[in-house]
Amino acid sequence: MTGPRWFSQPYPPEGASAAEGIRNQLGRPALDLLTILVRESAQNSWDARLGQTAGPVDYRMDMWTVGPAHAAAWRALLLEGAPARVEDFPLRKVLRQGSIPVLAVSDRGTRGLGGPTRADNAVGPERDFVSFVRNIGEPRDVALGGGTYGFGKGIFYLLSGAGTILVHSRCRTPEGGYETRLIGCTLWQSHVAGGRRYTGRHWWGDTSGEVVEPLIGQQAEATAKRLGLRPFDLDETGTTIVVVDPNLDDLERPAAADYLAETIAWQLWPKMISVADESSAMRFTVTCDGIDHPVPDPRETRPLDMFVAAYESMAGPDGSDLQCLKPKRHLGRLGLIKRIVPPLEPTRASRMVDVEDLVHHVCLMRPAELVVTYRPGPKPPSVNQGYAGVFRADESMDDVYAKAEPPTHDAWNPQSLDRPESTFVSSTFRRIDEALEDLLSLGGSARPGAGQVALGAASSLFSGLVGGAWGIGGATAYAKPGSTVVRTRMRGTDDDQRGEPAGGAASSDATGAGTVVGGTSATDRPPGAGTNGVAATARRRPRVEFIGEPYYEDRGDDTLLVQDFRLPVPGLQRVRIDLAVTLPGANGRETDPPKGASMPELVGWEDAAGELRTTESCVIEGGDARRRALVRPAPDTMTEIDIRVQAVTSE
Repeated sequence: MTGPRWFSQPYPPEGASAAEGIRNQLGRPALDLLTILVRESAQNSWDARLGQTAGPVDYRMDMWTVGPAHAAAWRALLLEGAPARVEDFPLRKVLRQGSIPVLAVSDRGTRGLGGPTRADNAVGPERDFVSFVRNIGEPRDVALGGGTYGFGKGIFYLLSGAGTILVHSRCRTPEGGYETRLIGCTLWQSHVAGGRRYTGRHWWGDTSGEVVEPLIGQQAEATAKRLGLRPFDLDETGTTIVVVDPNLDDLERPAAADYLAETIAWQLWPKMISVADESSAMRFTVTCDGIDHPVPDPRETRPLDMFVAAYESMAGPDGSDLQCLKPKRHLGRLGLIKRIVPPLEPTRASRMVDVEDLVHHVCLMRPAELVVTYRPGPKPPSVNQGYAGVFRADESMDDVYAKAEPPTHDAWNPQSLDRPESTFVSSTFRRIDEALEDLLSLGGSARPGAGQVALGAASSLFSGLVGGAWGIGGATAYAKPGSTVVRTRMRGTDDDQRGEPAGGAASSDATGAGTVVGGTSATDRPPGAGTNGVAATARRRPRVEFIGEPYYEDRGDDTLLVQDFRLPVPGLQRVRIDLAVTLPGANGRETDPPKGASMPELVGWEDAAGELRTTESCVIEGGDARRRALVRPAPDTMTEIDIRVQAVTSE
């Protein structure tokens, strides 16, 4: 039995594709290489699945450095027969380094790379091996598959600093048995050596015949073990592709693993969710040096949870059918949801899909339910409102959308199609835009005297409109920060027992400074005098001091509007809240909801220890302790909050 060695492809008399041309098939994509790797490799795994009865596809990405136990075998096995010059074959340089970094992408529950191993006799329907290892640009052979042409596999070579991968696969044979296969492939650049031109394509395997073949059976399994590759179980099929010296885009390996895990969630979430009591279609694992880097759960991760909700809307009775009117054609289904949400903290993975601090996107997908792209729509009128959508193309239209995709499958380009196919794709975008326009309008009309403006979510423009607060939007301020309002106690009256609200019907100017309504401020009177000139006893008046601006916070399935405050005046005080909605441009508050709108609700009062009181009013001891008012805002409205405080006295 001869050992494996490299074979370099010379140019045949009839010509062949140069390695440079094949490497350039992906063009200049907007996505980074790691994101393309996730998308393309998972697409290949999905298209190779065994079937619904076989359970979910297991997909994993493992990064490690080849250890001392296997490094010698790598150098001995993978340098045999290699081209002499490093510039023609950079794997030489990588193997001579002190460490050999690798990234393995593997799947199980797939059929593996089966079929003939030679391209000239792969005439049947099963030709996975030659499609991946030998040929370039073969049309897809899976109905409603994610891939169209085989250009996406070029990402494995582009990601490798040596242009080299190892392909380790196990498949079924025509006789019903199992066969393990192992072959190495390099795609670098054309060159001249020994007076002969070479394409820059190289294969590593059994060179005893006229064509280099993969190692098979026991030889493949033994060699894979020497290299430290994960073995297959006896009745297991699938494929592992090992990328040698991966380009991690200047990320440290643990950070790269986290990025890959988050990218999987953004790019493959439809395969992660269970629908109608069925298990998820794929399971995902990411490790670095044996340490697991969990893939975020899309149902529990903002804002992916919104896309999951939109998907469920699309698949359920709330989804809508999109139609092209001329020529008439059913395009697919659309689901849309909108929510009041806190601002997002953008990540590297979210920025890669153009999601920054606000989600206003529709996820486009074909029937294979792999993310094509996140198409941005118009921004909502509020920074605290977001929406997400999912459009899934109809099965009858799959070929049209597939042809509109570039090699990286990350866009639909109607300009690349002829009519009527270009019309179908353009109409899809128009129907989505029309649906978004309806989503962002309330659908009702304001009462006479109100501004004819569509209501937005509670926004920073109005900040929460908290009455009684200094410096908060259009709020009323009774005093500047740090000051104390003194109320004059008049003899012969019971003003000191009655208590006055520190909010309510008060006016405010653009600076947030307000005037007290329903009484005269002590600052308008001479010190020590009452209204009739009689000497008065000063008493500090209860007031609300707000801490910072209102903000949104997730509480379980709710997004609540939160306002921190304190009651700086000592003594027992009762606080209560008045809630209303405000129309932009309207005169006054709306205590009755407009058509199509609901009213905000008080959730409760929370103290510094996190104890929540859910009563409408609450008795609190004044002091420096921080308190919080929690409000569930009304969708599609601007929430106005008036917090009022009243002294509590004993008889």
